[in-house]
Amino acid sequence: MFASRRLTPQVLRSSSSKLNGRFIPTQRHANRNIMNIIRNALGMDPPPSPFEPSEENRFHPWDSSPSPDLRHRAATIRALAKCPVTGKEINFTCPYSGIPTHHSKEAWEQDTEYHATKKYEILKKVNIYEHDLRSGREFPEFDFPGKQTFESQVNLSNWDLYFYTRQFYSMDTEFQLAAVTKMLSYPVTIGSILHQYSPYLLQPKGPVALEGLKSLAALRYSLYPNQRSNTFKDRPLRLFIIGARAEGQLPGHVWKQLCYLFPEIEFELHFIGPECYYDTDKRSYLTSQKPIVKRVDESLSMIYHTDYFHVFHQAQDFFPYDPYLDSFFTFHPGLAYPDVTDLWKQSLPGLLETKCPIFITGYHEKDANADIKWIMDNFEKDLDVLVNKTDNLFASTKWELNDLNPQETYRFNQFLFGIRGAPYFSNLTIHAISEKSPNESISSSLINGEHVSIISDAVISGMDLPRTFKATLITADNFWKHFKFNPGKLICFVLSELSLDVVWNK
Repeated sequence: MFASRRLTPQVLRSSSSKLNGRFIPTQRHANRNIMNIIRNALGMDPPPSPFEPSEENRFHPWDSSPSPDLRHRAATIRALAKCPVTGKEINFTCPYSGIPTHHSKEAWEQDTEYHATKKYEILKKVNIYEHDLRSGREFPEFDFPGKQTFESQVNLSNWDLYFYTRQFYSMDTEFQLAAVTKMLSYPVTIGSILHQYSPYLLQPKGPVALEGLKSLAALRYSLYPNQRSNTFKDRPLRLFIIGARAEGQLPGHVWKQLCYLFPEIEFELHFIGPECYYDTDKRSYLTSQKPIVKRVDESLSMIYHTDYFHVFHQAQDFFPYDPYLDSFFTFHPGLAYPDVTDLWKQSLPGLLETKCPIFITGYHEKDANADIKWIMDNFEKDLDVLVNKTDNLFASTKWELNDLNPQETYRFNQFLFGIRGAPYFSNLTIHAISEKSPNESISSSLINGEHVSIISDAVISGMDLPRTFKATLITADNFWKHFKFNPGKLICFVLSELSLDVVWNK
């Protein structure tokens, strides 16, 4: 196996250093002990162990890899990928990266872009990361921490500070980071967007648009019940993972890291898609007419729906949607890829109809740009941008390879952006009751949604519950200033035809 071919003992005790089964120290051992004493006295790090992963002991050409999986991937590249120089099949393995990349050595030498951009350096990282995962070494970095103590606060500025403030195992090598961030990128990306101390700031200092702040404010109202006077909770928060694949195969203890960021909240994770549930016993994706429910504990349920979102949306299986309790995430969906475009044209209108935030990630900038262009070309009039395209601070640090095009490397969730269905308008009547003219009334338009919420610059007071409207207007002038001439300043999500009684304090 891989481990036995790669690892050798650090010190082999010869038979000459033993006598009657008793170990006799030699000059070599004495010298080694002296060096350890000197290192400790000077505060020097111990010498690296040959058992620790490094570029030297993790590098193997894929064609002759100790791992059958990687030998199979090399064969797939040779069979299906094309040389970027000649357009022919790939028969030559790059000596720098150990991965098949070109038709011949001559084509490899002629590929000036490949050498000028040093693509082989990233391909080499792909190689050594894949071998490390299959090396058979111990993975102490997968021993994740439990609940966060209430007196400590997590820092979501980047991976290093997140790991430090959550008291993860100290990850000193790029191999440990690559292994852990590939798994945690999904839950921590979600948490970093929704958290009250999110690293993504409002424009112009960050990528979050004003509409995005409104949607995030609604979700955070529910995520932090102790910060409001009414702590009523009618159901768990639902996080819909659309087009789930690898994220649906993550074990519950990985998704629990999301729960630890919001310790008072009960979550339902809804994985939706024909490849969302993988049966490890049958080694195939399972299709079920009924939702498959896995309850991890009292605060986390994982529910699998093995069909496309538009099927469930048309059947109203998830109704009613609630912008305070529901949000959607789709991880590198490839909206612009011809193979899936027709399916997304059926699902995305339903996602926009929910009026709930939708967050999307991309493998790399080209992938994210293609998805954004496809969305805008087809649905620009039906949506608002919540988060402009930005680097995902919690992207995976592990480099991956497209076996059909070995020149294409990427990392999971490298970019992200967010959208939401644009609100639609309905003519409603506002009865403005004046102390001097109690019969006066006016007509105007409000945003038609599902709940009542108000965001304004000290215009409205008395607003406490998101589902009721009991407010006293400060002055009539402020009312007209913020509403009549700029309706966007007064946000009212209403359930249906509704009359709002407003008292003018003159």
